[in-house]
Amino acid sequence: MSTGPVRPARTGAALLLTALLAALPGLLLTGGPAGAAAVSGTAGSTTPARATPANTTPANTTSANATSATGDPVASPVDFTGAGGTVLHGLLLAAPAATAGTRGPGLVMVPGAGPGPLAELRAAAEAYARHGVTTLVFDKRTDGYSMTHRDYGQLAEDALAAVRLLRARPEVAPDRVGLWGLSEGAWVASLAATRSTEATYLVAVGAVGLTPARQQAWAYRGYLRHAGVHGSLIDALSDTSVRQLTAAGLFPQADYDPVPAWERVRQPVLAEWGTLDREAAPEESATIIRRALDRGGNTHYTLRTVPDVRHNLHLTADDGYDRPDRLPADYAEAESAWIQRLATGLPTASADPAPQQDTRSRALDPLPWYESTWVEAVATLLCLTGFAGYALTGAARRLRRRPRPAALPRAARRAALTGTAALLGALGYLLFLTVTAAMFPGPVLFGRPVVWLAVQLLALFALGSAAVAAAGARRERAALAAAPAADRVRLGALLLAGVVFLPWALSWGLLLP
Repeated sequence: MSTGPVRPARTGAALLLTALLAALPGLLLTGGPAGAAAVSGTAGSTTPARATPANTTPANTTSANATSATGDPVASPVDFTGAGGTVLHGLLLAAPAATAGTRGPGLVMVPGAGPGPLAELRAAAEAYARHGVTTLVFDKRTDGYSMTHRDYGQLAEDALAAVRLLRARPEVAPDRVGLWGLSEGAWVASLAATRSTEATYLVAVGAVGLTPARQQAWAYRGYLRHAGVHGSLIDALSDTSVRQLTAAGLFPQADYDPVPAWERVRQPVLAEWGTLDREAAPEESATIIRRALDRGGNTHYTLRTVPDVRHNLHLTADDGYDRPDRLPADYAEAESAWIQRLATGLPTASADPAPQQDTRSRALDPLPWYESTWVEAVATLLCLTGFAGYALTGAARRLRRRPRPAALPRAARRAALTGTAALLGALGYLLFLTVTAAMFPGPVLFGRPVVWLAVQLLALFALGSAAVAAAGARRERAALAAAPAADRVRLGALLLAGVVFLPWALSWGLLLP
């Protein structure tokens, strides 16, 4: 399947385009320019806020500095200052034996992408604590981290601040404190490890060796195929959408290359991937990270493949494509043993066979000029103005009980309504899939999600109606010339929207199988 631009090449499309263009001159012979509307603002912008206190002790757990009869870890709320002076709130989990004055290893856990409340990792942290590793989890910052903006360097400084807090604890040996990072957190943890020797080891779970954009595109394809989807939607989401978001600056750190950081990591590394990891491109990532460590001269790594678990090493009921919050019975057992052995010596380089991928990731080409962000924005605005403008002005006319001019083709109203629905439906559905990581495409019919199939049918009906309206406008040229200028402008804008909508719909796959 090609990842390059889709070019119109069908006879039917050419005929539609010709008909629409042919109708425009007659409509505008006696009319002046309609003017241009300027739109300003930043899409998806958020206002940074300082990290706020979290509910660090859920109601169904023991209170801070107390243990249950079953020997649950001791939970202690902590606060510390991260990058830029942002106060972060965390929870320290220690084994009961750690309170007796023995100093053992410590671990700071860095979550994957998203809001990252400490509750997400609490169960995992408790598992490490039960195996004798004092563990710190903390709420990810809200100041400087959002869906459209993040700074891995800033997050790395937060992680190192947590390391310094843990090193100062009486139950922790300061020379045995390490970092644990999941997915995006592995990018952060590996970067932090290159900035300070205070972190003496590194555990990476579901680490990605690709750029975020390339990895996300690969994951989108896998999730859609697993749902039974094939055809144009896969390219529209994993190629067109990802490249457009990247070019618009709405995909944060899209081109971040994790390889240079891994080449500079000198600490012992334990990197793990589940055999059912559907998000990290694990076969490629394991190979990339191993080669980076080798190039950097790091001979103290263990690359481990964990059977029958998904991206975050949790259990799965759907071959790795779901996200249940269930830990295996032996979770953290092998990892804690590896951490404990560091006290007696460094590991030698070893690597399990990497998890197998069904498909390889693809490099994402830069957008050509005709698919650039500004061209896309102008085309979308023209389509929306022409279709929605015609529908809204018509609705206003009906509310004022004014008759429809006889010279206006009836098909124009159908084109306006279906064109607006197709355009907004396509963009809205693609945005939904982007935000939900393509996990919930909905019911699938004929290899297409029902929503996407409906949008494709609306697009076809809109173009057909626009072509019929264009033909009617040509027949009624004389009547239209005598009609009010506002009506000519309305119809002209609608037909122009139809002209632009044809290549727009092709580029987004609405007119492709």
